[in-house]
Amino acid sequence: MGPSNNITSFQKALQQSKNLILVAGAGLSAASGIPTFRGAGGYWRSFQATRLATPEAFDADPGLVWQFYHYRREKVLSCKPNNAHHVIARLLDPNYRSAVAPLATKCTLITQNVDGLSLRAQEMLQPVTGTLGNTTLEQGKIIEMHGRLLETLCTKCKHRNPDSRSPICPALAGTELRTEAIMDDAGKRVPEAEIPSKDLPRCEKDGCGGLLRPGVVWFGESIPELNKIESLVEEADMCLVIGTSSVVYPAAGFADVVQDNGGKVAVFNIETSQGDQNADFLFLGPCERTLGEALGIEVPAMREL
Repeated sequence: MGPSNNITSFQKALQQSKNLILVAGAGLSAASGIPTFRGAGGYWRSFQATRLATPEAFDADPGLVWQFYHYRREKVLSCKPNNAHHVIARLLDPNYRSAVAPLATKCTLITQNVDGLSLRAQEMLQPVTGTLGNTTLEQGKIIEMHGRLLETLCTKCKHRNPDSRSPICPALAGTELRTEAIMDDAGKRVPEAEIPSKDLPRCEKDGCGGLLRPGVVWFGESIPELNKIESLVEEADMCLVIGTSSVVYPAAGFADVVQDNGGKVAVFNIETSQGDQNADFLFLGPCERTLGEALGIEVPAMREL
């Protein structure tokens, strides 16, 4: 028997959950206009995006990699959290969570996204008036397992710093406007203009001056909080998989661990993907619509800030 799409059954299971985790991927931010750089569209200036997201690429041409990440930073700065982000922010808040998952003392969002939109939605959430129905519920946490675009890491002193400047340095200004490769009359690619290393973002902490890199986890690098994440997954009795095809490990295995430990798994995705048939619940469609409907959480129209 395949997974259920019965909202009533899902809500009953949610009401029994004591320890919730949410595992989110690129599909969560799709409605906000954030490109995924996966599949057929995973190219920028005809470079395969995943090839630029490595320490080796940065060592070879930090200027090119910074142009790619500057483009992504500017995109994120122009985007807003969508309804699914706001629904999750409410589920993380004990005041709202007490109405839909009254026994869930813990609720953690483990996001693979680097856009920071989940945190922004949490910051935008208006406090609930009145008293908390269940004081044993903890404030939910957000773990950005792959880091954040609007953050920098110094390659010299290792200082990590939030940075939402636009542009982050003068040399990158305007480079985000070109997303295609330049070809000559013979149809050959024109080499990218190099940006000198001295003109790229530099560390300003205590006069360090080291070259900054984007504060994200690149392919081949270890995930900083992996031990903490794995402990949370082991403790969870319900896992909501939101907007991810579950092909990138270790996140792809989190739902299996929860099920192996006797917990329930609910998947929210635009289309079926690998492993979905093993889920207890499956809700297909845009998660900015399906997530709120299934959880029974309504988000009022957000005013422009």
